[in-house]
Amino acid sequence: MKLAVVGGGSTYTPELIDGFARLRDTLPITELVLVDPAAERLELVGGLARRIFAKQGHEGKIVTTSDLDAGVEGADAVLLQLRVGGQAARNQDETWPLECGCVGQETTGAGGLAKALRTVPVVLDIAERVRRTNPEAWIIDFTNPVGIVTRALLQAGHKAVGLCNVAIGFQRKFARLLDVDPSAIHLDHVGLNHLTWETGVRLGGPDGEDVLPRLLAEHGDAIAADLHLPRPVMDRLGVVPSYYLRYFYAHDEVVRELGTKPSRAAEVAAMEKELLEMYGDPALDEKPALLGKRGGAFYSEAAVDLAASLLGGGGSPYQVVNTYNNGTLPFLPDDAVVETQAAVGADGAVPLPVAPVDPLYAGLIANVTAYEDLALEAALRGGRDRVFKALLAHPLVGQYAYADGLTDRLIAHNREHLAWA
Repeated sequence: MKLAVVGGGSTYTPELIDGFARLRDTLPITELVLVDPAAERLELVGGLARRIFAKQGHEGKIVTTSDLDAGVEGADAVLLQLRVGGQAARNQDETWPLECGCVGQETTGAGGLAKALRTVPVVLDIAERVRRTNPEAWIIDFTNPVGIVTRALLQAGHKAVGLCNVAIGFQRKFARLLDVDPSAIHLDHVGLNHLTWETGVRLGGPDGEDVLPRLLAEHGDAIAADLHLPRPVMDRLGVVPSYYLRYFYAHDEVVRELGTKPSRAAEVAAMEKELLEMYGDPALDEKPALLGKRGGAFYSEAAVDLAASLLGGGGSPYQVVNTYNNGTLPFLPDDAVVETQAAVGADGAVPLPVAPVDPLYAGLIANVTAYEDLALEAALRGGRDRVFKALLAHPLVGQYAYADGLTDRLIAHNREHLAWA
């Protein structure tokens, strides 16, 4: 079995390598190719990756290359984890929206749109090259904004599934609070990527007992603290929103906070510098503890589970993924991409039935889906007017003066990545 990781020079990659090594019985990789144009980073990450495999007794071969076509040739699955423009572009996404009084964040709002505009054309080019070398390969997208990128891939006819670590993070958290094995936790997870709610937490599977009321009653303070939301808000909702809902439910508070401290991108850039120095140590043969602060918790377990199921192996029968709606949420178009529980196998992901969604959540889901329609149109076709319309449609912007100012800033900061600009 051959897997390729595009963006393999990322400091995230040792987390992925560690999962591949530990879970080799689930996903028996014989060859793993790390593809990245940044040769120096790739050499450091690749060296550590080989040492991790060796220490854990994994016999698979790890290859590093800057040649995308060679790297993906013959791959059974290609995992995308790239960041167009690097942390420098992310830092801009997180700062210039604040000048207009809007949230600066890399996956939602104006910053998220900027990332989508930079990313979608690059990902589609990669996917076309994968299709030329191996049309049967699965593409697993971990590249943000996952919902928009996955929709672009699916609409272009690629065999693609989107993946995020929010759901597996909740699964592991709830399992720890309940003192059960994570495999016993099945989430009623509904919404869009980075716009989801846990409306039920079931023991044993889709038809198991819903223990969410018990979790909220016994552990509500801890859960709310992790989400940086007041406990009474969560109690009134009766569900557990993802962390990203804070950008919507406490927008102005978040904007004030972001204006008083360095951007997350600046923090991550400093962390990455330290991590790369560690990766260059020939004595290091395991992922360092610092990597846990980089983000992406449980990313490797989710990636292994999904790849194993798509490639006919021993993955979990139900997983939270990003895929076509196809009637799952009846208030959305069939070709919207939703994030929900799905039955995953060699033929792809089929969403499980979802109970009727409360209008409180359905309205926001529909609003952001409309924004994603316009965002994808702007990413595919370009043009200032399309960017403006996408921003005007976003619930975190929504005013023409803000949309105008943000459009100008987005184009100015991203001109080198926008062919039409």
